[in-house]
Amino acid sequence: MIKIFRFLAICTISIAGVSIASAQGYTTIDFPGASATSLNGGPNPEGTSVGSYTASGVTHGFTLTAKGVFTSFDPPGSTFTVPNFISPQGVIVGEYLDSLTVSHGFILNGTKYTSVDAPGASGTTLTGTSPSGEISGITCSDPACGNFGAPNTSHSFVISKKGDYTFFDPRGAISSTASTVNPSGAVVGAYTDSGGVTHGYLLQNGTYTTIDFPGGIFTFAGGNNPEGDVVGVYNDTAGAGHSFLLSKGVFTSFDPPGTVGVSDAAGINPSGTIVGIYFDSAGVEHGYIRTPKH
Repeated sequence: MIKIFRFLAICTISIAGVSIASAQGYTTIDFPGASATSLNGGPNPEGTSVGSYTASGVTHGFTLTAKGVFTSFDPPGSTFTVPNFISPQGVIVGEYLDSLTVSHGFILNGTKYTSVDAPGASGTTLTGTSPSGEISGITCSDPACGNFGAPNTSHSFVISKKGDYTFFDPRGAISSTASTVNPSGAVVGAYTDSGGVTHGYLLQNGTYTTIDFPGGIFTFAGGNNPEGDVVGVYNDTAGAGHSFLLSKGVFTSFDPPGTVGVSDAAGINPSGTIVGIYFDSAGVEHGYIRTPKH
């Protein structure tokens, strides 16, 4: 469940500073009748975002248009659906579990579903796609990709527009996750080192850069955009999770109003609009949209 909840000698970014978010507009997103909602990707240029919701114990995917219209969907045979990204062309990628709780990647292009299984993987998740057709994802050692708490080791990959797989991990990683790939081919994600510490990473032009929120004990880079901005989640020393934005070398920490304990920025579009999740005082999960005010 890559975009919903991430807590389950490389270069280091030079930090210009840390700021606290202000003058932003937040919108809470709850799928009608759902017990939990997340926003995982978007909005694309048409204003459509993707996410997942849980109702009667079952998790489904959905789209949300700029006009506020929700549409639920599931790949054929799915018992659990998590869409992770929507491209400018409206192509959606994500993961679903079948009746045997095996995780498969999926591509939804219009009304056509394509199931994707990485060679040699016990489970597969797709996490992002670029306008040119590159797709990011992960292989899983656990067939369910850790969605039910089983131990899982994952490795990053990118599929070229020709369908060729490139598998990779940052140096020193024992497990890694590719979160998105932007139009220039830059990949962001996260990796866990041999000491059990999770760091964000950026892979650009063959060079890895580690992303660590200053003072954080856990950093997960969950999305990027063509401008090079990166969003994700970090844990502070008390273990609370906060959303972050890394733009032009400056980290900004933020939480939607009403957040208690955890918020997580899952995606950012070219205009700087951010989507993600937060938990309230009752432990209920909501999606959010953070719109910059200029």
